[in-house]
Amino acid sequence: MAGLPLLVLERGVRLVLAGIFIYSGAIKLLDPATFAEIIAGFGLLPDALVAPVAILLPFAELVAGVGLVFAIPGSLSAITAMLVLFIAVLGYGIHLGLDIDCGCFGPEDPEQAYKSLRSALARDAAMMAAVAFIYWSRGRFRLRAGRLIR
Repeated sequence: MAGLPLLVLERGVRLVLAGIFIYSGAIKLLDPATFAEIIAGFGLLPDALVAPVAILLPFAELVAGVGLVFAIPGSLSAITAMLVLFIAVLGYGIHLGLDIDCGCFGPEDPEQAYKSLRSALARDAAMMAAVAFIYWSRGRFRLRAGRLIR
């Protein structure tokens, strides 16, 4: 796959990833108190940091998602860093056998709490694959453009 089809696919993947982060950040900002309870349930942060993180993290997701829509430098790196963080926290929760909601898209069905950690981990791994594809395709376009200029 080369040329225009790859460029269209890269842009489509980028916009889907951006949409996921915009939605996720926005839905959590609508109810930061519930998101703070979910964060506290993982037991990784001191109580004093839970509320600020419950506001700052969704805001960062929202900003990075919007930045990805407009191809603002650093947006993809921010999304990559957040995905690494999310994967680590989910892995920690699964390892400990925590029976809590992942909090990925705001509060979910309490009956699916433990199962949601595993599905969220798979979803985040898929998003990480999308990030890798975007980095790979950007590298191909830069190399190709460099050869055309010479």
